[in-house]
Amino acid sequence: MASTINTPEYSVSEIAGAVKRTVEAAFGQVRVRGELSQFRRQTSGHWYGRLKDERAVLELAMWKGVAAGLSFRPEDGMEVIATGRLTTYPGGSRYQLIIDRLEPAGVGALLAQIEARRLKLQAEGLFDPARKQKLPWLPDVIGVITSPTGAVIRDILHRLGDRFPRHVLVWPVAVQGEASAAQVAAAIAGFNAIAPGGPTPRPDLIIVARGGGSIEDLAAFNEEIVVRAAAASRIPLISAVGHETDTTLIDFAADWRAPTPTAAAERAVPVRAELAAQVAMLHGRLDAAMVRGWKLRRERSVALGRRLPQPRNLIGLSAQRVDDLAQRLPTALAARLGRVELRVTGAGGRLRPALLSARLARSLERLAGSAARLAPALARPLNADAQKLARSGAALRPFLIEQRLAAAAARLDQAGRMLASLGPEQVLARGYAIVTDPAGHVVASAAAAAARPRLTIRFGDGETPVYTGEPAVPPSRPQQGSLF
Repeated sequence: MASTINTPEYSVSEIAGAVKRTVEAAFGQVRVRGELSQFRRQTSGHWYGRLKDERAVLELAMWKGVAAGLSFRPEDGMEVIATGRLTTYPGGSRYQLIIDRLEPAGVGALLAQIEARRLKLQAEGLFDPARKQKLPWLPDVIGVITSPTGAVIRDILHRLGDRFPRHVLVWPVAVQGEASAAQVAAAIAGFNAIAPGGPTPRPDLIIVARGGGSIEDLAAFNEEIVVRAAAASRIPLISAVGHETDTTLIDFAADWRAPTPTAAAERAVPVRAELAAQVAMLHGRLDAAMVRGWKLRRERSVALGRRLPQPRNLIGLSAQRVDDLAQRLPTALAARLGRVELRVTGAGGRLRPALLSARLARSLERLAGSAARLAPALARPLNADAQKLARSGAALRPFLIEQRLAAAAARLDQAGRMLASLGPEQVLARGYAIVTDPAGHVVASAAAAAARPRLTIRFGDGETPVYTGEPAVPPSRPQQGSLF
């Protein structure tokens, strides 16, 4: 009982403080290797979890200042080496390790984690070559995602200035540490969200660039969030992370991988001087081709001109035909007029007034005979209807006869007027003459006149006999008849 009373009495806080001091004094700075478990980031930015092996579990705490400097993203199941101070947490009656440095337990473990992630994203089709876009030949605006203070951005701008200066938009990000992956992914999405034609020009090409480093330093570009952002970019994207031997997962999702940031600038634009030289060469070739084409066409034109007939020869043949036709036209018109006058004279001879009077007399005789034959029939006794018809006929007969006589007289008068205008007397009155033989037949040709010893020439005011002598031998070539 006495021994119990002599035991010092401690409060809970005193015990917890004493344990804390004891643990910290006994261990100090330690390095512990194990597997991460339940390692999560809180809203405050601090990380909490466990480090375990086959037989024990150690609580972990990592403040946000240390977490911001991590070159990789801790995940459950990852074997790591945690360096820090061993202490206790009086509020939970447990001891824990406050991490000052956290690193993968080996490169092999980190590479295995990256390879597993690569296989997963590849299975989703994010690395499919069919998804890759064609880079623009000469972009107007280039967006660069990198650290604004490193040598990478200076190298890119210098190389672009040497080759072909372009408008460059720089989106500053952290290229290492815990926040790097989220910032790079946000920058890719931000460039894609710029509306075309707005106050801020939308890039035609994006370059994600970072200098070389260890696999831990490049860990942000192996993060799934960055790879998915690169694969979803609607703007063609060049990955220029690390040196030529460095490979990150963003290289597989990018549209083109550059071994260095400088190589990315060279791939982004052509050399302006080379383009100018090429344009000058093409311009010279175009001028030479135009000169050759002009000379060739001129030679062809000259050759074709030699093969064409002279214009004066073409016009000369037509002019000769016109002269020939003009010389033959008066003779042809005179012959045509003579033939027309002969036909008119012959028609006039047939339309003599005596003949017309004879035809009228014959018509009157036929009409009188018809009336004479009709009179006895009308004289026979008829019934009342026949007598009425006879009376109507007797009354109508003189009217019909007079009507027909008037119509015949009108036709005769019209024929007489036509005869007076077209008859030979009118032609003779204009100075022409008609040649007839002793029988009164018209002599219409020189050959016919030469075959008759006696002719009669009829003028408008009379006739004159002509004695031609013995009949002449007809000429070998018939001559065209004419009117005197």
